[in-house]
Amino acid sequence: MRTDLDHLPAAKQRELERVVQILFEEFRDATATATVDWKRQARILKVILYGSYARGGWVDEPHTAKGYQSDFDLLIVVNHEKLTDRAAFWSTAEDRLNRELAVTKTLRTPVNFIVHTLHEVNDGLAHGRYFFMDVVRDGIALYESDGTELHEPKPKTPQQALAMAKEYFAEWFPAANKRFDGAKFHIEHGNLKDAAFDLHQTVERLYHCVLLVCTFYTPHVHNLGFLRTQAERIDPRLIEAWPRDTRASRGRFEKLKEAYVKARYSKHYRISEEELAWLGARVEELGHTVQVICDEHIAALGRSAAA
Repeated sequence: MRTDLDHLPAAKQRELERVVQILFEEFRDATATATVDWKRQARILKVILYGSYARGGWVDEPHTAKGYQSDFDLLIVVNHEKLTDRAAFWSTAEDRLNRELAVTKTLRTPVNFIVHTLHEVNDGLAHGRYFFMDVVRDGIALYESDGTELHEPKPKTPQQALAMAKEYFAEWFPAANKRFDGAKFHIEHGNLKDAAFDLHQTVERLYHCVLLVCTFYTPHVHNLGFLRTQAERIDPRLIEAWPRDTRASRGRFEKLKEAYVKARYSKHYRISEEELAWLGARVEELGHTVQVICDEHIAALGRSAAA
């Protein structure tokens, strides 16, 4: 795996150094009061940059009309499955990265990271999951604790890939439509918070759908911002679903993100019919785009399987 960052501007290289420093500091604090062996032996094995900043071709234009900016995508590899618990070991790192981006401005580039064990990464490679194969092919190691090599990828046969993609689409796309129908029902009956939650679930399932169909992998999270970034990384047409050029449009997406928890549990959560109508239109566009992308990908797999 590559280790050089020469293709990145010096400012971006310095940002990545800062990101890795924060990750290690917060991980050290999260595991400092260890009382059991697995936690005392907790280690980060690798930090790998993947996505547009690894491949090249990133976008850094937050102040243009479209307002799009690529994120740093990181895979953190740890030595125990319990260390992948985001709430227990990584929430403070995530909060600190967001704070340095939004408040102190120490960072200029948003950061998204996923955490897996070495076994999970190697299992993904052994089962031909495109996501992990892409990470191995294009990724850049920002940190490695030793010389442990990742396993050689074992791609699926064209027939296996086609069958899996069809199975994922048949499961997740109808599930998304079901929740969208629920959102429309609740809007019609004035159940605005229920509608917001169902719109959140629609978007979550659409992103899981396109990620699974196209990469055979999706992170187990409910954070729509994170899922959006992962999905837009594989097909830029998904960017068009969410305007980012005004504070109002960004705020509505944030309100949708919050709906997973606050629409169910917070008496202070508020959302208007106007906001729901705007969000519903964006979700409908997202659904159409996801269907087109998945249909194209499945058709391409079908041609490979028939060749």
